[in-house]
Amino acid sequence: MLSKQELTAPIHWGQVADLLQKNKWFLVTAESCTGGLISAACTDLAGSSNWFERGFVTYSNDAKTEALGVDAALIAKEGAVSEAVARAMALGALGHSRAQVAVAVTGVAGPTGGSRLKPVGTVWFGFALPGQPAGHPVKVVSEVQRFEGDRAAVRAATVRHVLQRLIELLPPAH
Repeated sequence: MLSKQELTAPIHWGQVADLLQKNKWFLVTAESCTGGLISAACTDLAGSSNWFERGFVTYSNDAKTEALGVDAALIAKEGAVSEAVARAMALGALGHSRAQVAVAVTGVAGPTGGSRLKPVGTVWFGFALPGQPAGHPVKVVSEVQRFEGDRAAVRAATVRHVLQRLIELLPPAH
């Protein structure tokens, strides 16, 4: 569980901003369980309009379908908190924006809504990145994490994980 200090510490997006700007790329977010916290963290940084394109808060299943084009049948089959939906959200965010990089999150922040298969703290991530070398198809990376703590802790850990993974996944400037 994150400490109170970790939960309230500012999130530093400078390294992500530098990587995006050096590649001349923009970021788009598709958020469910975080309800816009990732977008807010991005725009907390002055100058973020140089690398942050837009954010989608698609909390309901209908919003995922209407705003991002996620197939309702996919959500019904896999569940909103799933690898398939996180990947579809990331690709949908790219398709409904002018960005080159997308991050999507869908999870169970709690305290209710969990199940045996998807307990509270389960978060699926989808990262869509330009194919490398340039011109190759979009690369989608997906993963699941299980965070401990209350609703605020799960949401804060999700934002921090996005930051860390973007730093790891974004290539140096070319």
